[in-house]
Order: sequence, then C-alpha cells, then structure tokens
Amino acid sequence: MTEQHARVLFVCLGNICRSPLAEGVFRSLVRARGLESRYLADSAGTGAWHADESPDQRSVEVARSNGVALTGRARQIKAHDIRDFDYVIAMDRQNLLELHALERSQQSEAHLHLLRDFDPEPGDGQVPDPYYGGPDGFARMYVMVNRACEALLDHLEARRLDRATSD
Repeated sequence: MTEQHARVLFVCLGNICRSPLAEGVFRSLVRARGLESRYLADSAGTGAWHADESPDQRSVEVARSNGVALTGRARQIKAHDIRDFDYVIAMDRQNLLELHALERSQQSEAHLHLLRDFDPEPGDGQVPDPYYGGPDGFARMYVMVNRACEALLDHLEARRLDRATSD
C-alpha cells in the first residue's frame, strides 16, 4: 500500500453491473466514515464490450435507492492496473482467474481477492451476475456487495492500524 492511501480496483466481466456498484458502495462507505484521504476506488471489466458506457440502469437505480451514486464509465482492465492498484477485487472466480493470468505478466504486489472473501455471510464466494435477470437480482446483489464492502473496509482499516502500531 502507498503511504497516504490504498488504491482498490473492483473487477467484473463488463464493468456495467457489479464492479461499478461495488466501487460506488465502497466510496460511499469511505465517505461516511470520513476516510477519503486513505482510499481511492475504481472499477474495470475483464472484457471491453461496454467500454465508455454508463453503468447498467438497474445498478444505477438500486444504488440510488440506497443513497449511492454511480458516476463512472465502463473500461477494460489494463496490465498496468495490476501494478497500480494495491487491491484488485474480483466479483467471481472467472474474473479472478483472468486477473491472476494478467498478474503473471506484471511485477505486482497487488492483493487479488474475490469480494466475497470478505463477506461475513456464508456463500459460494461469488457475486452473481444479475445482467440477464430482473430487478430482484440487482437488489440481492446490492445487499451482498454492501455487506462485503463494509467487511473489506473493516479489513483494510485493521491492516492499516496493525502497520501503524508495528512501526
């Protein structure tokens, strides 16, 4: 991690549903705790199908109904992202496999995880892609992402405090 802030990148397939929601939720949680000087967040997709598009309207709506703004545009992850971010957080196992393949080509100290690695609720470790479903899938995704992002931020803060007390 850098001295001043940790850079967190959320990754899904197309960067229009899950990862922009995770980015927005994480930013909202950081802001609510007054930690903006400690964290930077972004999102990307493993594919380029939706490059430069706004987030899926269903993600925007579920975020808005929970007080979260989604403002980014879709982009594909680049090799340098693996070097530039401290934490690269995948939404599902396939995304994580692709990130590990990208990581092998880079000199990186990034921590690669599934978002649900931090989720206190049991499950299969993945955030299901709601793209081909209805609004209920987006609502379930929001609950899952919010809970996991809260736990991720708790984890990052605990690591930061551990480092501060060991220095």
